[in-house]
Amino acid sequence: MKARVHVMLKEGVLDPQGEAVRHALGAMGFDKVSGVRQGKVIDLTLAADSSEADVTDMCEKLLANTVIESYSIELL
Repeated sequence: MKARVHVMLKEGVLDPQGEAVRHALGAMGFDKVSGVRQGKVIDLTLAADSSEADVTDMCEKLLANTVIESYSIELL
């Protein structure tokens, strides 16, 4: 089984990396970009008997800081 986890900062949480990317894009002439939010993608290869609940447990315990980040799970 394979799963892909998308982790993003929650709305309202400052994203300094995203702001740095937005600033750099503006400096390169891409002035139509008004905001950037940066996140991470984690691809997991799991045992065949794994479940989405297992991936959720991993996210809650390690892969995402649920105080400031949200996540979504995509089973592949």
